[in-house]
Amino acid sequence: MTGVLELSHVTKAYPGTPPVTALDDVSLEIADHEIVAIVGPSGSGKSTLLHLAGTLERATSGLVRVAGQDVGTLDDRELSVIRRHQIGFVFQQFFLLEHLDVVENVAQRLLYCGVPARERARDAVVALERVGLGHRLRHRPRDLSGGERQRVAIARATVRAPAVLLADEPTGNLDSASGQAILDLLADVHARGSTVVVITHDREIARVASRCVEVRDGHVVRDERDAR
Repeated sequence: MTGVLELSHVTKAYPGTPPVTALDDVSLEIADHEIVAIVGPSGSGKSTLLHLAGTLERATSGLVRVAGQDVGTLDDRELSVIRRHQIGFVFQQFFLLEHLDVVENVAQRLLYCGVPARERARDAVVALERVGLGHRLRHRPRDLSGGERQRVAIARATVRAPAVLLADEPTGNLDSASGQAILDLLADVHARGSTVVVITHDREIARVASRCVEVRDGHVVRDERDAR
């Protein structure tokens, strides 16, 4: 397997008095088609790690590569192209547009990829059917349960099979039954070929992964394969 995400001696510090170092000299490589859980308590640096891997933030120092490309050499426009075509994001807060129905929410991602309107709607419906929402296509987010809204977010993130899916506490706002259903969907995304990285503080959730990386106080303190 080849590396699809690589952090080499990465530090991320936020300005302040004194500055806050969220990650300190972290090195981590995630191979193509792995499913990895990044675990640790609140404030450990795990979400910062995801934001750097997803090019949402820039490292203070060190090297970050996505699909072999050094993202530190890219401008903001070039980084947005990588995010559109290589990376899907799922967040705890869903981030759905309330004035759009679920098909339109999923199709919105394809708009920024330059996909024609008819294709966008067709692909959005396929993605929603894949996550079990074929019967809710014209509903607005406010009409859905938390678990259904997270399913929409997963459909949006995976509508064009990204190389990497990054999920930040994807079950944090859900009950246990809905949370398990979302984990099953992430496992399905992985089975269809995407690398999946799940950020969580819940060690039960980490059991879906074949590799568990523990982050504490800005350092990787454990990296264990076949953790299930």
